[in-house]
Amino acid sequence: MNTVAPPQSGVVDPRTARRITLAGCVGIFAELYDNGIFGFMAGTLATVFFPDSKNAVLLVFVGYAISFFFRPLGAIVCGQLGDRIGRQRMLVFVILLISAATAAIGVLPPYTAVGAAAPILLILLRVLQGFSVGGEAAGAMTFLAEHAPAGKRGLYTSYAQIASFVSLLTGTLIAAWMNAGLGAARMEAFGWRIPFLLAVPLGITGIYIRRRISDTPNFSRLRAEGGLSRNPLKEAFSSPRHRRAILLALFIPLLNGAGYYVLFTYMPTFMSKILHFSSVQGLLVTAVALVSISIAIPFAGALSDRIGRKKVIAGSAAAMAVLGVPCYLLIATGNVGLAILGASVMAVVFAGHTAIIHILLVELFPTRVRYSAYGLGYNVSSAVFGGTAPLLMTFLIGQTGNTTIPAFYVVLTALGTLIAVSRVIDRAHEPLRDA
Repeated sequence: MNTVAPPQSGVVDPRTARRITLAGCVGIFAELYDNGIFGFMAGTLATVFFPDSKNAVLLVFVGYAISFFFRPLGAIVCGQLGDRIGRQRMLVFVILLISAATAAIGVLPPYTAVGAAAPILLILLRVLQGFSVGGEAAGAMTFLAEHAPAGKRGLYTSYAQIASFVSLLTGTLIAAWMNAGLGAARMEAFGWRIPFLLAVPLGITGIYIRRRISDTPNFSRLRAEGGLSRNPLKEAFSSPRHRRAILLALFIPLLNGAGYYVLFTYMPTFMSKILHFSSVQGLLVTAVALVSISIAIPFAGALSDRIGRKKVIAGSAAAMAVLGVPCYLLIATGNVGLAILGASVMAVVFAGHTAIIHILLVELFPTRVRYSAYGLGYNVSSAVFGGTAPLLMTFLIGQTGNTTIPAFYVVLTALGTLIAVSRVIDRAHEPLRDA
């Protein structure tokens, strides 16, 4: 197996930098690709797997939410192994698991063929996806941060966030293109399978790329010195400093849950089912917002390298608290132009959070426990405040008829993030700690 040598002394040649960045981003792309499919095709999946239910879309989002509660388990298992045997090995494993689970959804029998076994199998595969994603996000971000040159950790890790939104856009576009080309009847008959099956070539490509990359300099140095932890998570919980950091890793990403899963994953369903936008209109609004945030992310990452993570995230959270409701009211007008404006403004504001959140959390922990402790805190937060968001929004809007509920959720989580990030010691301009 050919490998690329890890960078030394913070110097990364351009060719190695490209491979490292690609290896870190490819799993994030695979992870979020499935969310794009689910968000846009919730209605089709509801018909295929829950045809006899009046709350079919709600049940699809129940399955979506359940998978998130297995992310912390994935973070614990993969994090423990990642801190003991290496980041690179676990990144190969998790992308294999993510791709296999996503592709397997594409061959599931429908409810009309096997009855209740169909939605049960769907949920079980979503659980497997949740487990693997729990190990992916922390692993990929740790990998990129530990490879990044001094003074560029914010920029390097922001590339993975660009991959996440480009992936979401890709999944949404593929699902929308197929829906428009095949029509509702053929999509329900067989077309819904194709986007999931595309995970096969994506996974093969990701595994090939990740197998050719060496482990990070931080981990390799610690292993050579005999400084690896035998039980990283136990070590993390035994330290008051690490326990406090895990608590911060739970609450600082509050806005990430609302911003990502409400603003992007839930948005297509919200616009079509609640606001009665056409599929094309909903796609246009979502696509422009995704392009906007993808452009803004690297600027936010680079800015955090200059002025610090804390200032950028606090500014983003404060702006979202102020602009969340007005922007959602623009979307709720039903006017496509105003909806694009509202969604794009929120997307650019949210870039200041999503571009920085992972590197800020990475910097809270030393190499010995970083993958485990960061992964656990972040994935518990994603499960509680992120994965449940589409389900919660669908339920509350159904109960109250109030279409501004997503806006209030975004504002509340923005305020929560603002309070939590005020407790952080900014380490943007310090080297990553090994112990």
